[in-house]
Amino acid sequence: MLKLRVKFKKYSLIRYISHLDLMRLFQRAFRRANIPVEYSKGFNPQPKFSFATALALGLTSDGEYMDIELQEEIAPEKFTKDMNDVLPEGVEILEAHYTDDKKSLMSIIKSSSYIIELIPLENSSKKSIYETINNFKRKKEIYITKSKKKKGRTIEREVDIRKNIYELDIILYESDRIILKTLLKTGSTGNLKPELLIKALIKEGLQVDDVDFNIHRLDLFTEDPKWE
Repeated sequence: MLKLRVKFKKYSLIRYISHLDLMRLFQRAFRRANIPVEYSKGFNPQPKFSFATALALGLTSDGEYMDIELQEEIAPEKFTKDMNDVLPEGVEILEAHYTDDKKSLMSIIKSSSYIIELIPLENSSKKSIYETINNFKRKKEIYITKSKKKKGRTIEREVDIRKNIYELDIILYESDRIILKTLLKTGSTGNLKPELLIKALIKEGLQVDDVDFNIHRLDLFTEDPKWE
């Protein structure tokens, strides 16, 4: 089996298309670039490719990954060029290489790093922002309310997210913006969305806008980092 592991970035207005539409976009790009993708058998054959993890609507990223099964070998450099020639602005293949890894991408991903840009409220101060973040990091347990729909009902439950936060630091403070860098648990064994981290920070007293913020994923990692 020829498996090509591909890294790509997602930016600009493409951030607002869904994960399902992103899959359709790549299917069309494979055809337009004449990539010899392997197809599933059966009545409705589908191209064999899979993403490491879905990126939430509205987020940009420099570190998305997918595996593609091919019918015949092509040079990774040719794959990268041919795909970038047909992909729209907002999606770009960064690199590709062949892999013998039998495991799925989703099963080996352990964490994600993010840059989060927040807007401080008018009555906040630099001192209070730093104190809130430092107090937050010293906590042994941090509970948030998660909700999901099941059989037409919304079910809520309290979840401790502290062990899913590996790193959290302020890398820039200005009067009109705060930049955080964080490393969060990601993958099939557990996952913490950065939106929930923001929700938890505000719950703990961080004085920032709870609607207007930007999140950018830097990369995905297969290591299991230590809890800070």
